[in-house]
Amino acid sequence: MSTWFRRIKKGIQTSTTEKKEAPDGLWHKCPECKTTYTVKELKDNMFVCLKCNFHNRINSREYFEILFDEGACTLLFEEIAPVDKLGFVDIKPYDRRLQEAQEGTGLKDAMTVAVGDVAGKPLVVACMNFNFIGGSMGSVVGEKISRGIDYAIEHKMPFMIISKSGGARMMESAFSLMQMAKTSAKLTRLAAARLPYISLMTDPTTGGVTASYAMLGDINIAEPKALIGFAGPRVIKETIKKDLPQGFQRSEFLLDHGFLDFIVDRKDLKEKIAQVVEWFMKQPA
Repeated sequence: MSTWFRRIKKGIQTSTTEKKEAPDGLWHKCPECKTTYTVKELKDNMFVCLKCNFHNRINSREYFEILFDEGACTLLFEEIAPVDKLGFVDIKPYDRRLQEAQEGTGLKDAMTVAVGDVAGKPLVVACMNFNFIGGSMGSVVGEKISRGIDYAIEHKMPFMIISKSGGARMMESAFSLMQMAKTSAKLTRLAAARLPYISLMTDPTTGGVTASYAMLGDINIAEPKALIGFAGPRVIKETIKKDLPQGFQRSEFLLDHGFLDFIVDRKDLKEKIAQVVEWFMKQPA
């Protein structure tokens, strides 16, 4: 019996509500160093621990506020919403799961696309939302990326994806797996148009997302200590029956082994992205 089914049977399936997101309320304890701050202090520091530099998970709203000048941007393709084509049921019907996620997050799906200026330079950004069913990649995620690429080509703008995902959305079966090929093929059109694709991987970036668009950037970057890989370290350890190297699948490990171009702290993200965009767009077509 697979590990996933054993976890379901024992009632220990991980709920997305248990994941560490941008904190609400008045106080927040850092999960890394256990230091307590007010949420306002943490927000003012871009949800990065003031003591140990731990990067708490944030979603599209927070990233857009950090990246775009004065937080101003235009949301694209907001009318696209998922449907339950298969009538899928696991511990609850997929259509009910979608409804609960939409009501709980105010989002229609796990991908938000926006266009705006970053230090005066136009950029199209597709950002994943982990608080929507674990940032899982379904047909809407693939379609929004595809349309975002079309928009970037039409307006001759660079394109960026901020990945944060548990992988392909099993409730959509083959429809979700098809997005790996769809987005990868679409990115070749961006390359043919001589427009840059920047991939930012955040914690966690796993499964089919890593196996497709997350690792296909003209430049691949990540936040500190982000978990990046196909299968998670627990699954790999159980499969090979061996202990894994220290820091395995974390950003620093991937950088040392040539999978990343650099690691960027959130406080430096806007400046670094602006530099990358400027460098790429100055290159001759």
